[in-house]
Amino acid sequence: MDVLIHTVVGLHIIGIAALLGGFLTQMKAMGKGEARMVPAMLHGALTMLVTGVALVGLDQAQDYSLNTVKIGIKLAFLVVILGLVYVKRDDEKVEPPVFGIVGALTVANIFIALLWT
Repeated sequence: MDVLIHTVVGLHIIGIAALLGGFLTQMKAMGKGEARMVPAMLHGALTMLVTGVALVGLDQAQDYSLNTVKIGIKLAFLVVILGLVYVKRDDEKVEPPVFGIVGALTVANIFIALLWT
């Protein structure tokens, strides 16, 4: 079971890397007001959602203690990110504040995962 959990954690990290990487590739365009939500951002956010739910289920199956407040906050941030990316995915240009919110919530999600113990 530990191998499965570690594999899902690895996929979760790949998802966050795709989301953050997609954001970072558009940073220069954001400064010009020409940023767009790239497919990697949508796929990364969806990967994070699926693997995050799987991790919660796997942890509960192992009777590990869960920090439900932490998980709830991370899920809320991810739902906002996913909603913004999904709604704006076909737009040629995304407003810089909206794009910045996606980046800020992504970074916040990373720091919550790493620092909240």
